[in-house]
Amino acid sequence: MSHSKKLIPVNSQKDILEEYKNTPIEKLFKYHNLGKKFTKYKSAQLLVGMCMDNRKHLHIPDNFSFIIRTGGANLRFSQFELSFAIAIGGIKYIAIIGHDKCGMVNLKAKKNKFISGLVKSAGLKLNEAQKHFNQFVDKYEIGNEVDFVLSEVKRLRLQYPKIKVAPLLYLVENGRLYFIK
Repeated sequence: MSHSKKLIPVNSQKDILEEYKNTPIEKLFKYHNLGKKFTKYKSAQLLVGMCMDNRKHLHIPDNFSFIIRTGGANLRFSQFELSFAIAIGGIKYIAIIGHDKCGMVNLKAKKNKFISGLVKSAGLKLNEAQKHFNQFVDKYEIGNEVDFVLSEVKRLRLQYPKIKVAPLLYLVENGRLYFIK
């Protein structure tokens, strides 16, 4: 699925959206997309919620960010960790980073492979693997990546009204971050 009409590329500092200028979101783009030399940090500047997919790697300095990696960048089940980063870590900015070609899209089509993989690799009995899949599939299905990120950002903005939450997409083919309109 092509998301290109909803993506805003960041190829130079002038491409940073005005609402994110002079924020850790701008720094995230400068480090990751624009190759800015790393600065040393004593504490995290933002929280990044992103997919657990192994094809993604952020180019950011040590201590710059808390990172929560979950299937599909779905933070619905990481609410306490988010609250901790805000309340104790002093976080005021969150970047939700989805990515193209996400495995959490169309999970039901992966049912047989998922179940047989649990039986073969984890040693579950067939009925246990089926029950496990059926119990969780609807909780972790994200629909499409862009729409899910936008819905997650909306949810978090309502949950934490003083926190700036940015919707981003990582394209696996080029390893770059994009704003989502």
